[in-house]
Amino acid sequence: MYDPAVAGALERVGPRLKRLRTQRNMTLAELADATGISKSTLSRLESGGRKPSLELLLPIALAHQVPLDDLIGTLRVSDPRVHTNVRDVDGRTVLPLTRQPGPLQAYKMVIPASQCHPEPRTHGGYEWFYVLSGRVRLVLADHDLTMGPGEVAEFDTRLPHWFGSTGQGPVELLSLFSPEGQRMHVRAKPRR
Repeated sequence: MYDPAVAGALERVGPRLKRLRTQRNMTLAELADATGISKSTLSRLESGGRKPSLELLLPIALAHQVPLDDLIGTLRVSDPRVHTNVRDVDGRTVLPLTRQPGPLQAYKMVIPASQCHPEPRTHGGYEWFYVLSGRVRLVLADHDLTMGPGEVAEFDTRLPHWFGSTGQGPVELLSLFSPEGQRMHVRAKPRR
């Protein structure tokens, strides 16, 4: 007989698997292709009709590129702080906020006041940014915009674009970038 804590942890694995798969917009068929586990077995795992085992959970963890602990929900006692490497990219301070590889990456950027001369570029992907402080100048195709704290922009990076300071001081912003060109989706509860 299982310890009640172990039994409870095993019962929570199925919903956790389904939540992870749906958050990544994967179908059961896509996960089956990625893991070699049949759709019916995956469905039974998610519904609690099949007990999770290491031979089933390991391929799922690999397919989602998450630690096995994320699937079984073990408590971590490690240091909760996110340790990242601040980088200098073309004179901008870039702090990666995403630890896992994947189609969407998050960054905090600090752009110095001296970066105020547009040099539009193009590349594959889709960019979203939120201005934390300062005044941002965004040059996008034929548009030349100035944005302040709390304002958001999103655009296809295949269009000629550049963003930097207006020259009046440094800029801080949060950036989400998808190299695959996927648009960002914000989900919010509807108002009552």
